[in-house]
Amino acid sequence: MVEMKGTWRKEELNVTLSMLPVIFDGPLLYRHGTSFPRYRLSMDILLPQVEIPLPAVVFIPGGGFMEADRSHFLQQRLAIAAAGFVVAAIDYRLIPTGTYAEGVSDVKAAVRYLRAHAAAFHIDSARIALMGDSAGGYLAALAGASNGTTLFDNGDDLDQKSDVQAVVDLYGLSDLTRIDADYSPAIRAQHDRELSAQSLYVNGITFARHSGAALSSTAAAAAAANPLTYISSQTPPFLLMHGTDDRLVSPSQTALLYEALRRNGVAATYYAVPHAGHRSTHWYQPQITERIIAFLQKHLGSFALRGQ
Repeated sequence: MVEMKGTWRKEELNVTLSMLPVIFDGPLLYRHGTSFPRYRLSMDILLPQVEIPLPAVVFIPGGGFMEADRSHFLQQRLAIAAAGFVVAAIDYRLIPTGTYAEGVSDVKAAVRYLRAHAAAFHIDSARIALMGDSAGGYLAALAGASNGTTLFDNGDDLDQKSDVQAVVDLYGLSDLTRIDADYSPAIRAQHDRELSAQSLYVNGITFARHSGAALSSTAAAAAAANPLTYISSQTPPFLLMHGTDDRLVSPSQTALLYEALRRNGVAATYYAVPHAGHRSTHWYQPQITERIIAFLQKHLGSFALRGQ
C-alpha cells in the first residue's frame, strides 16, 4: 500500500479590486478611400466592462512608416484598459502610398470616429489621449501638438473635434531637420537619402511627374512635418520616454521636444530610460506601464473600483 503524503490548506483569500475585466472588439473599419490609391483602415478596441463613460486612448503603432501592426504593445494596452481606459489600436497610411500628412489625418480621423461613436463604446468624448511608439510616437506628437487647428482634418465625422487631452510619445521623432545631428556621418548619410523612410514619408516617392527628394533638400517640407512647428497654448500635456541606448532614433529628438514644450508653457514629463534601446524589452516592463497609467489618470481622470 502506498503511503499518501501531502499538505492540505483551507483559508480565506481576500481580493483587492484593482483591475477591470476587458473584452476585445475588432477589427472595426474607421476610414476608407475609394479613389486611387484605395485604402481601408481599421482599429481594434479593448473595452473595460463597465456601463459608464470612460476616457479613451488611441494607440498608434510604430514601424518605420512602412508597417503598423495593431497587435503591438498588447500587454501595455491590456493593462491600460484594465485600469479603466478604452484603448483603440489603429491602422494608418504608410509608405509607399501615404505621407505624414495623411498619417496624421488618419490619427485625427480615428479620434473623431471614437467621438462620433462614444455612446456605443462607453467613451467620455471630452477625455481622449494619444499614445504611440517610434513612428507612432511621432504621429501622436504631431497630432497632439496641432490641437486647435483643422489643417489635418478631412474625411468623415467632421462635426466632431480631433483635439486630444494628453499625449504619450515613446521614442518618436520630433524635428526632421535635425534627425541625425548627433550621429556618425555614415548614419547621417543613410537618413539623408531620397529613399530613406523619413524622406519618403515627408516628400513621397518618385512616381510619374512627382519627384521625391531627400530631407536636406526640402527644409520647408521637413519643418512642416515637425511636431515642434505646431506647439501652441492649445497643445495638451505630454509624457515623453526615450532609451539612452537608442541607435535608431536619437534621444536628442525627445530632448528637443521636451525643451520646446517647456518653453511654450506646455506641461511635459520626460523619462530617460537607462540602457533601453529602440523597442527593446525595457519598454514592456511594469515600471514603464505604471508611469503611463499614472500620467493618463492624472490628465484624463481615473475609474475607482469600489469594495474589496
